[in-house]
Amino acid sequence: MRIDILTTFPQIIEAVCSESILGKARDKGILDIRAVNLRDYATDKHKSTDDEPYGGGPGMVMKCEPVFRAVEALTATSVPGKPRIILMTPQGKLLNQKLAEELANENHLIVICGRYEGVDERIREHLVTDEISIGDYILSGGELPALVLVESVARLVPGVLGDETSAKTESFSSGLLEYAQYTRPADFRGYKVPEVLLSGNHAEIARWRRRNSLERTLRRRPDLLETAPLTDEDREILAQLRSDAARGNKE
Repeated sequence: MRIDILTTFPQIIEAVCSESILGKARDKGILDIRAVNLRDYATDKHKSTDDEPYGGGPGMVMKCEPVFRAVEALTATSVPGKPRIILMTPQGKLLNQKLAEELANENHLIVICGRYEGVDERIREHLVTDEISIGDYILSGGELPALVLVESVARLVPGVLGDETSAKTESFSSGLLEYAQYTRPADFRGYKVPEVLLSGNHAEIARWRRRNSLERTLRRRPDLLETAPLTDEDREILAQLRSDAARGNKE
């Protein structure tokens, strides 16, 4: 997978993408992540990427020219298939696991990091294919949201994670929150690991984990249960958990 990140602060992107899982995937050639400096595509002698807004108002707006020129140059050298051109913006569609899985199937992503008061509307109207947000709050620029997007997508690309089953069992991948995890020691200051996890009985461990996942989701994110793929056994477990909770409240 190739991911081009358009930014006026490429050093922020490189600082993260050269480390840990992303850095290893780059070294192996699984991911081709490039921090593209928008100033390299500016046309004036000052390498300006922003200007004052028409109609007046505070702040500066990112200009069309550098962004269009950068995207056109990158698209000309694109891997097979038309790239998804993503603008990171708080006005966009909220990033979730389903969207990350969809993007992980693409060959080429071009991610535009906004700055200042935003981008010229013509970028939004005539260039981007997707507008994505990581939450209902404002940051100084799109670099951190872009890195969140890249991390969430990259870990789903085959070969990026050491254990391919890791991504499949994490929270949201099954529509539910992930079950509780434990490691050595089995007894820490009197806080003990559930006996079933020490039993070696894989069937019982799987049942415990599924119940724990359902219980966590019911308590912390019950909204997820409305769309999660549930079995008849899952529904029976949830009914019992709700009954136990109601009984506990009465007591």
